[in-house]
Amino acid sequence: MRALLLSDIHANLEAFESVLGAAPAHDVVWNLGDVVGYGANPNEVIDEARRRGSVFVRGNHDRACCGLGGAEDFNPIAQAACRWTECVLTDEHREWLRHLSAGPISPDGPQVSCVHGSPMDEDEYIVTVRDAWPSLLSTDKRITFFGHTHMQGGFATNGDEWFRLTPQYSTKDEAEEYELPLREGARYLLNPGSVGQPRDGDWRAAFAVYDDQQMLLTWHRVPYDLREAQERIVRAGLPNRLASRLKDGR
Repeated sequence: MRALLLSDIHANLEAFESVLGAAPAHDVVWNLGDVVGYGANPNEVIDEARRRGSVFVRGNHDRACCGLGGAEDFNPIAQAACRWTECVLTDEHREWLRHLSAGPISPDGPQVSCVHGSPMDEDEYIVTVRDAWPSLLSTDKRITFFGHTHMQGGFATNGDEWFRLTPQYSTKDEAEEYELPLREGARYLLNPGSVGQPRDGDWRAAFAVYDDQQMLLTWHRVPYDLREAQERIVRAGLPNRLASRLKDGR
């Protein structure tokens, strides 16, 4: 079984379409949350995401943008984007967001879990090994896929040592991939990165593919029509910072 792992699309239609066009053959799609928020095409992105898969974990922006709460914790730019998104969402899409699972969910048996923030808290940011440590200790899953940080990479432990995992790429503007063999006896927290708003210094859309037969995770980066995504944000009247930050990947 090969699972396409998507997270933090954030209503960026251009990035999402580029990912879908570049993704290798897969059997299922697992979405780790924040389908909406920030970007200018929430309805179109929801439609396409629902056509492509049925496994979804709720993100904090998904929750806030459909009126379930949490926007009060956002910064002013994120709050403005949340208000705009809630206004333009169709009734059907708003209700769909309201019924998303908070996670963790196990879409492929007891070894794998999907969350947005962490196994313990959907809003928790796992950025450092110190952050990852309690989550890796608390879960009985061999592999936990998470998003939320918009940073492609992950963490692992063999019980004695703790590791940070970071894909290595050689270009800044081409499609690339990086393979991570998953070792027997290790536990992993793995982030496919953000499709629509990366914050790891790489502007390219990020995703990953998990192969449970080869026990292999492959991280991917692909370029997309950045200018069109930026212009859509500006034309929609969303804060300009949401457009400019796409170029920096920050």
